[in-house]
Amino acid sequence: MKTKLKITKNRFLIVFIIGTMVLALVRIIFPSIVEKKYNDQIADNEDSINIQIIPQFNKQNAESVNIYRQSNVLSRQSSLFFDADHKIRENKILGVVSYEKSFPDSQNVQFTSALRYGVNPVMNRIDAENRKKELVYMAASPYYDVKKLSNSIPYLVPRAAILLQDIGRNFMDSLQIKKIPLNKFLVTSVLRTKEDVEKLRRHNGNATENSCHLHGTTFDIAYNKYSSITRPVRDDTLKWVLSEVLNDLRRQERCYIKYEKHQGCFHITVR
Repeated sequence: MKTKLKITKNRFLIVFIIGTMVLALVRIIFPSIVEKKYNDQIADNEDSINIQIIPQFNKQNAESVNIYRQSNVLSRQSSLFFDADHKIRENKILGVVSYEKSFPDSQNVQFTSALRYGVNPVMNRIDAENRKKELVYMAASPYYDVKKLSNSIPYLVPRAAILLQDIGRNFMDSLQIKKIPLNKFLVTSVLRTKEDVEKLRRHNGNATENSCHLHGTTFDIAYNKYSSITRPVRDDTLKWVLSEVLNDLRRQERCYIKYEKHQGCFHITVR
């Protein structure tokens, strides 16, 4: 005669504890199983997010969709902080061989891109207020600071604003993985109106009438001034890291860059 097994509270707890210990051992012995499932889940979530967000970009500018996807490539790659064995990566500061050779893109090269991806020149600040469908505000980012602007206003075309945001985010990530105190770089010039260019040319002989800044595709980043978050860095370490970030994005054909030695900035135009 079969005896009926009675499930008591103690027996249930014992079975539950044994099951939990078995699952924990499986995770420790075979971590790849859990990691694969987690990565697949992350990829599925990102795809669902992109499906919802990208059509909103597509209504305004089809090319913005490509830039949006390109700017989120890093989120699908392996961690920048840990290697395949889950050990902390050692990331050295490499910089670039030469600033002039690494960032040689001339005014003519950048101006062609500005004409292609930019807006028609803005006459003055009143005109800029009426062009908000073409331009986005860029001075509210956690990744960089904007210097007090006297000859430009804080607007860019969406394509350039995404590029600037990616530069700032990549710069912060690089500082973190290289164990360098966190600092924000400074944006020193953005969209210039025709009125701004005329005033600038009166005391700056290098200012050109056909400035890329007129089209909202171009911005300047200072390489010798930063805003500290944790503590300041006195030497050229931040400049080296910033140059690495910019060089990577230039190689990805995201932008054109000119190293402006006398102006103390990187002159950058989206492409």
